[in-house]
Amino acid sequence: MPRSASFMSIWCALCQNGNAPNTRRKGGLKTAKHGIFYGIGVGPGDPDLLTLKAVRALQDTDVIIAPRTEKKEGSVALSIAKPHLKPGARIVYQVFPMVRDFAADDSAWQQNKKEILDLLRVGNNVAFLTLGDAMFYSTYIYIFRLLQKEAVDIRTIPGIPAYVAIAAEEGYPLADGNDIVTIIPATAPREKREAALDVSDRTVLMKVYRNFPEIVDELQAHGMTREALLVSRSGLDGHEVSRDLMSERSRKHNYLSTILTRKDSGAEAPERKR
Repeated sequence: MPRSASFMSIWCALCQNGNAPNTRRKGGLKTAKHGIFYGIGVGPGDPDLLTLKAVRALQDTDVIIAPRTEKKEGSVALSIAKPHLKPGARIVYQVFPMVRDFAADDSAWQQNKKEILDLLRVGNNVAFLTLGDAMFYSTYIYIFRLLQKEAVDIRTIPGIPAYVAIAAEEGYPLADGNDIVTIIPATAPREKREAALDVSDRTVLMKVYRNFPEIVDELQAHGMTREALLVSRSGLDGHEVSRDLMSERSRKHNYLSTILTRKDSGAEAPERKR
């Protein structure tokens, strides 16, 4: 049998069994096809809140990147997405340290980027999971920026942010009429938080676990405690809801805690000290 015929016989057998190499034509030559990199927002906690597009992407994914911190084992994002994973999908845990100055030391991020690139270059479709929405205060954003500099097919799939799910679950409208709505990370400098509260009719406060008493005091000064709603671990085990911020002031709160609030009727912004 001629050598070319023998090769074609093997190739056809591979195709029939679904094992043909993942290739594409480039400049007339066949080269290994790089995989797709998905950034998937898995929502706040309930697996049923993943979008159809996210579920389809997970079914097309060979390797799942499950981010975690140095201090904790496992991944909340992975636990949410797990019911939708393709059978046999490989799980890769990557540690992302909490760093204030990313530019000063990005060594861990660069190492994680390299691992992802190595997986993509052998033809794997890779999905990076992140809580809530992929482009909203997420770890994914840093990896996304690093991979933008590479020849990578990046597809970002939005997810439902926690505050949107909370509003729906608790029957708490986020905005009405001409309301000005502000989203504030409680970790921002106090002067920035105060300035934002001054001009806001309704406010979403994220990351309130670290300085909760201070945040409550600021909201009280702006007349924004009476109708406030505090939710921790929305859609997850340990889900908690409180409508009394003052009674929660001295408690330690979970990292996944969010406050939705609005100005009390007739409340005025406090005078600023000069």
